Amino acid sequence: MKIKVMLTSIVLMAVARSSLGADWPQWRGPNRDGKSADTGLLKEWPKDGPPLAWKIKGLGGGYSAPSIAAGRIFGMGNRGDDEVVWALSETDGKELWVTRLGPAFDQRASQGKEGPACTPTVDGELLYVLGLGGDLACLQVRDGKIIWQRSLTRDFGGRIPNWSYRESPLVDGDKLICTPGGEDAMLVALDKVTGRTIWKSKMPDSPAGESVGADGGTGGGGRRGGFGGGRGGFGGSRGAGAAYASAIAIDFDGQRQYVQLISNALVGFAASDGKFLWRYDKPANRMAINCSTPLFHDGMVFASSAYGAGGGLVKLSKDANGGVKAEEVYATTDMQNHHGGMILLDGYLYGATGGNEGGALACLDFKTGKVLWDQRESAGRRAKGSVALADGRLYYRMENGTMLLIEPNPKQYIERGRFDQPDRSEQPAWPHPVIANSKLYLRDQDVLFCYDVKAK
Repeated sequence: MKIKVMLTSIVLMAVARSSLGADWPQWRGPNRDGKSADTGLLKEWPKDGPPLAWKIKGLGGGYSAPSIAAGRIFGMGNRGDDEVVWALSETDGKELWVTRLGPAFDQRASQGKEGPACTPTVDGELLYVLGLGGDLACLQVRDGKIIWQRSLTRDFGGRIPNWSYRESPLVDGDKLICTPGGEDAMLVALDKVTGRTIWKSKMPDSPAGESVGADGGTGGGGRRGGFGGGRGGFGGSRGAGAAYASAIAIDFDGQRQYVQLISNALVGFAASDGKFLWRYDKPANRMAINCSTPLFHDGMVFASSAYGAGGGLVKLSKDANGGVKAEEVYATTDMQNHHGGMILLDGYLYGATGGNEGGALACLDFKTGKVLWDQRESAGRRAKGSVALADGRLYYRMENGTMLLIEPNPKQYIERGRFDQPDRSEQPAWPHPVIANSKLYLRDQDVLFCYDVKAK
């Protein structure tokens, strides 16, 4: 009898381990790399896609992908004349609370003006959001009460990009990191509990075309537009300023850094005091429309944008003076990632390449930039989309609303399922797919769809 009980316990534990749920508490998941920790998910979808668990309407307009933590779903939207933050039940999508941040921001550019695009960042009992006009707020998770608010423009001299602020704030330890893009405050670190300013980073002046390290020395691969204000571009502010990407935290050679893709460069700052460390220009396009989150692996950083710029990989190293250098490994126009993000898996890079002209999913060797396959010819250039990874499968959401399940393989494209999202709005399906606790979430303006992707 004891043996039978033990065997039963072992089997139950094995089943539990084979299907582990995982929250998605911030932009691009727990580690900001587009990867879910979920397991026990479907490896192949039925003909019509996974079953719909529920859908909820009334979110308000916007492109904010949801974050999921501790049984709740968080997001942002414009409802009438208000910019709001909302919380839903993870069980059935029922609204738990909604909080008004302020008036809806009147964006001049027509694309994306329907509402905010920030994915809320959940950190324990607190929640952080950024509105289109630069209103930064900390709220209580349980009831949506605002704890503190700051303005990226009024408090830090930030200049609102043409398509507004679309960053998702980064929580790192006791600090909250965001990108005002001001002359004296490119990045800022705030006390996450009080909103008090810890430090403000300042970009150094440098000659156009040079890739600069903290000691003033130059490195390889720099080009166009010095930080002193040479380059404009209607997609962002003139010279150096905020773009549309979200920062990541990395550890290199015993030093914590914050890496961000701003309007005219990929840059690194010291986490301790905001000191500028290094920059690399090539991933930033001339339009200053830089949206994708950088990727860090094994001492190297990759970043990419569209509009002809493409991407580049730099290797970080310490120089003789103790500063940090970013030396180009390669640059490529074969990965022009617009705003759908990229996944690094087993040494291979997966992401859509192509801008306003269209594009499709491609796979590159991360260390060399060699193209291993490109779907633009077979799938058509209008197959551009956003990508996430969960339990050994790529979740790829095309801009027209089609959702695909793909088996990662550097040798060939392998599709394991697809379906068309019902009740499509007239706006592009820009919000990234989110996978949390055996569910797939798709935001389409006013509506949130929840699909059951657990393996039966």
